[in-house]
Amino acid sequence: MIQVEGWTVTYDGAARPALQDADLHVDEGELVLVVGETGSGKSTLLRSLDGLVPHFSGGAVSGRVQVAGRDTRTHRPRDLADVVAMVVQDPAASFVTDTVEDELAYGMEAIGLSPTAMRRRVEETLDLLGLADLRDRGLRSLSGGQQQRVAIGAVLAAGPRILVLDEPTSALDPVAAEDVLSSITRLVHDVGMTVVVAEHRLERVVHHADGIVLLQGATCSDVLPPAAAMARSTVHPPVVGLGRALGWSPLPLSVRDARRAVRPLRDRLAAAPPVAARPVTARRAGTGRREPGAPCVAVDGLAVVRDGQPVLGGVDLDARAGQVVALMGRNGVGKSTLLRVLTGTLRPSRGQVRVDGVDPGSTRARELVCHVGLVPQDAGSLLHADTVARECHAADDDFGVVVGTCRALLSRLLGPTGPADLDGRHPRDLSEGQRLLLALAVVLTGAPRVVLLDEPTRGLDYTAKARLVDVLDQLAAEGRAVVLATHDVELAADVADRVVLLAEGEVVADGPADEVLSASTAFAPQVAKVLHPLPVLTVPAATDLVTRAGVVRGRP
Repeated sequence: MIQVEGWTVTYDGAARPALQDADLHVDEGELVLVVGETGSGKSTLLRSLDGLVPHFSGGAVSGRVQVAGRDTRTHRPRDLADVVAMVVQDPAASFVTDTVEDELAYGMEAIGLSPTAMRRRVEETLDLLGLADLRDRGLRSLSGGQQQRVAIGAVLAAGPRILVLDEPTSALDPVAAEDVLSSITRLVHDVGMTVVVAEHRLERVVHHADGIVLLQGATCSDVLPPAAAMARSTVHPPVVGLGRALGWSPLPLSVRDARRAVRPLRDRLAAAPPVAARPVTARRAGTGRREPGAPCVAVDGLAVVRDGQPVLGGVDLDARAGQVVALMGRNGVGKSTLLRVLTGTLRPSRGQVRVDGVDPGSTRARELVCHVGLVPQDAGSLLHADTVARECHAADDDFGVVVGTCRALLSRLLGPTGPADLDGRHPRDLSEGQRLLLALAVVLTGAPRVVLLDEPTRGLDYTAKARLVDVLDQLAAEGRAVVLATHDVELAADVADRVVLLAEGEVVADGPADEVLSASTAFAPQVAKVLHPLPVLTVPAATDLVTRAGVVRGRP
């Protein structure tokens, strides 16, 4: 179904290829997962499958990509629309109508289907993706998971045989993500569709994959069995990391597999009360909980009403210096709205808000940036220069700091690749993860006392996420307050001191991360699910517990 032979892509102005000598074969009716670090070429590979590379990206290419027998070098995306369809990371950006049913029908009208065929396909798509009850709903009123399913249904209108998905669950809460992935696997199993997925949150999808393609340093493997790929991959989900750390063979790919393997070990740990009962931090083993300082954020009785609908109602919240607080909850519960109130871009309907001692709604923007900085979900909205180097220089000028401050921050966030490879690139040409890290470097250049991040791990692999955790730890150590709105339960497990769960615009849980997350079904990280009821959230904390208990490692 998909044949890639010696495919090399070098973008204009780039010092080296984004993808080099890729060779792989994907059979019909398979779900293939593309795995690699941020900037390794995953999006380039996916965009090569529907002809966006090279027809819209430009640059130099060599080799060949064939989908259903058609060469993408000689067939433009419109010539491949009946064979391959792609869904991008932000589904709402692709919508062209107002309601679910109209969006599903639009693509069919574009290819000239008869009204009878169109009606049949709309009904089949509604049933296949579980959208029948939403057919008359406005697209903007849907949750993130519902929007993602509508976006998938809309591209299925032309009856493609291949579906390409770029980070389909990056903006979704765990329940909505599983809902979308269930719809995708139904397409594979019931319809025989070929699906290629790039997803950084491997814990959500690796156990669904029939095969895995590894991208490392712009080089691409063929399709590998999932267990073999995870054994050699530099990025892997926590459950695989736990299996590696404890010496299990074969490696577990799902929580279910790991719970079967860990049962005797879990029983032995539970039988050691002095060790098992000792609180294990939500952060890395041995670091202990941070001692919070003075309040930096104070929210009392906050209520927000938008378009006549209550979004937040009676929220009380504080965040203290030296503390990382994770805001969690389903899509649409008001997390982003709360962050906007803290930055003064949205006025509350009722209640009081203080950030670093000032009212954000009545403080001038130039003064407020020294108190609070926000990296929004759309990180690109903060970037205005035409190259990364100019963006860094502009940030230094705007905040009146020493030249090179922003670039040093970016270098720390990017790790070994550093900004040197990106200096001449336009921010819009960066990967989603690289763009987010650049925006974070710009915000941190102003050294705000309160740092707010809205879904900060979109587009980040585990290695990049670990660097982000290091930076957030350092910010807390410097006495700043960090507030994250996130669906990434693994990030919350790694770095949060407190977790605040929102539901229906209200706080339903607020406490230490290890207590709140380990007690949750929907928001528990993988390690917590494997070792439940022990309050352990991360692989380092688990291995530390095993070591302290004196339990021999290896397959139980």
